[in-house]
Amino acid sequence: MSELSAPTVYKDLSVAELGELALKLGEVEHSVNGAFVATTGTRTGRSPKDRFLVKDSVTENSVDWGEINQPIEQAVFSKLWARVKEYLEDKDTFESNLSVGADSRYSLPIKVITEYAWHAIFAHHMFIRSHEKESSEHPEWTILNAPGFITDPTRDGVRSDACLMINFTERKVLMAGLRYAGEMKKAMFSVMNFLLPPKRVLPMHCAANVGAEGDVALFFGLSGTGKTTLSADPERFLIGDDEHGWSENGVFNFEGGCYAKCINLSQEREPLIWDAIRDGAIMENVVLLNDGQPDYSDDRYTQNSRAAYPLEHIEKRVEENKAGEPTAVIFLTCDLYGVLPPIALLTKEQAAYHFLSGYTALVGSTEMGSTAAIKETFSRCFGAPFFPRPASIYAELLMHRLEQSGAQVYLINTGWSRGGYGKGGERFSIPTTRAVVRAALSGELKVEDTELLPGFNLRIPKAVKGVDSELLNPSQNWKDAAAYRHNLQELINRFVTNFKKFDVSESILNAGPTAE
Repeated sequence: MSELSAPTVYKDLSVAELGELALKLGEVEHSVNGAFVATTGTRTGRSPKDRFLVKDSVTENSVDWGEINQPIEQAVFSKLWARVKEYLEDKDTFESNLSVGADSRYSLPIKVITEYAWHAIFAHHMFIRSHEKESSEHPEWTILNAPGFITDPTRDGVRSDACLMINFTERKVLMAGLRYAGEMKKAMFSVMNFLLPPKRVLPMHCAANVGAEGDVALFFGLSGTGKTTLSADPERFLIGDDEHGWSENGVFNFEGGCYAKCINLSQEREPLIWDAIRDGAIMENVVLLNDGQPDYSDDRYTQNSRAAYPLEHIEKRVEENKAGEPTAVIFLTCDLYGVLPPIALLTKEQAAYHFLSGYTALVGSTEMGSTAAIKETFSRCFGAPFFPRPASIYAELLMHRLEQSGAQVYLINTGWSRGGYGKGGERFSIPTTRAVVRAALSGELKVEDTELLPGFNLRIPKAVKGVDSELLNPSQNWKDAAAYRHNLQELINRFVTNFKKFDVSESILNAGPTAE
């Protein structure tokens, strides 16, 4: 826009049109694979310390307030919203009318207003590209995204030079100073996670796919544990890779695309993701070589390099973006201690315990402020940063859905074996993990063919096709038995300490690990 021209509001442009503008404005580069490449500056992941929820009559007694769900006053939100709107008035903006939620009974129409054209491309990929406005039960939400607006803590009542605020009463999401596009999708995920439980719908941080016979599987886990990789299975049909709801009618995707990690991406190991990064996909913080080829091994910007692409880039997908009730539910954990088995069958009570615990590792962390590339964490519901209500509400809904569906829950460790991280252990290979996942989805694993792993009291199979039997029982594959017992007890102690914050029934509490 020249100084003499009036600002333009570009409405509902195509990806091709947005990409042309993004290139012209110098926002992105073009990769030889057809994707656009953007960098996000110093913030290469989410900024949880700068995320706030407006505390008012709607949220005051419903949100689990604390370090994750930080309160902000309505007056602070209103002043900043007005200031950001004024900032955007003399700038070209990009408006997209989209929706969240593939089930029309629960979908939310959203208007996404962005300062950057490439953020509009991201929204086009990640949200659903059609919505219903005729129903008064589905009022519209607005995302106002101004990455060029720098906040002032003294002036704006925030903590740094950027912020994200969610206002449930006014149905608004305000983003200022944030170039990392993943903030948009996770903000609307948080919105759905607040709105759905009263409707008896379980919102889930999980991937989902469907077998040829119609069997549905869910994959819970934090970023880096394998949700996207394992759900993108050439033998199954993808529903989605990250955010879903589970109602009495089945599973539905919140999104219209996927957001895959790119670090060390391999065509051999992850062919579906590799092939999906094309034709207008957005790559964040991926390094391009001189010939325009992406170098997925280069982490100079971040370990959290990403690619956003529409579900249409996955050939084997569920076009309806939803399916029936799951028969298999998989909890993916990345165990740094090397004491959890590659797969275990959980009881309903154990499922609730491990769902609330959410034990895993932050691998190439998606959060700003993380000082280590990999560290342990307990993230309730396998997605604590995105769940505004008390964790027990989501756990109760999970138990209810498991009872209704009869789905079997599996704990699958994509982390370390034969030793701990940095202490002689080795990480399970993707082929090994795919083999245990296939066994779980096939239904061939039966409780009567298992043995009990002391300490965590997990039922582990005695044999899994395609997996070295020595890997199945961690208590037997360490060279140093004393070191194994030490790591086992240390992890058990961490589980017990973490779980003290939950008020649950005796049956769930007793389903947790016990000291030897």
